[in-house]
Amino acid sequence: MKPMIAAMLLAAVALPAAAANVQVTDVWARATMPGQKVSAAYMTIQSDVDAKLVGVASAAVPRVELHEMKMDGEVMRMREVRTLDLPKGKPVKLEPGGYHIMLMNLGKPIAAGDAVPLTLTIETGGKQETVEVKADARGPGGEPAQHMHHHH
Repeated sequence: MKPMIAAMLLAAVALPAAAANVQVTDVWARATMPGQKVSAAYMTIQSDVDAKLVGVASAAVPRVELHEMKMDGEVMRMREVRTLDLPKGKPVKLEPGGYHIMLMNLGKPIAAGDAVPLTLTIETGGKQETVEVKADARGPGGEPAQHMHHHH
């Protein structure tokens, strides 16, 4: 009986830690024109364990969804996805033309230089944690506000 208990204790010690160390970098959103009701946010996410992005929310945006753009024959299609795998140690890019976060039903335009708060829900081993980030709004070409050139 005692060897069985010792084996169970050793197995419990070998379980991976529930919380992932998640790094989120280059977080930005597209600035919008007056009247435009949607935008998108982009970033790079890296986890030190296998994890999944299972949700995205924002206190500043009524509806937030995770989307994927991909070719369907000759047509580029966008669809909502429920989860995004974050393989251990591999940077996962959310970028134009690929995975991205849709910011929908905007109440007011997002101006270049604004910061859009986002809450990412990451799942690891059945447990969820949230990561708070701010997406800096960039102009139409995706350039940071400090790099934009204003022409008069």
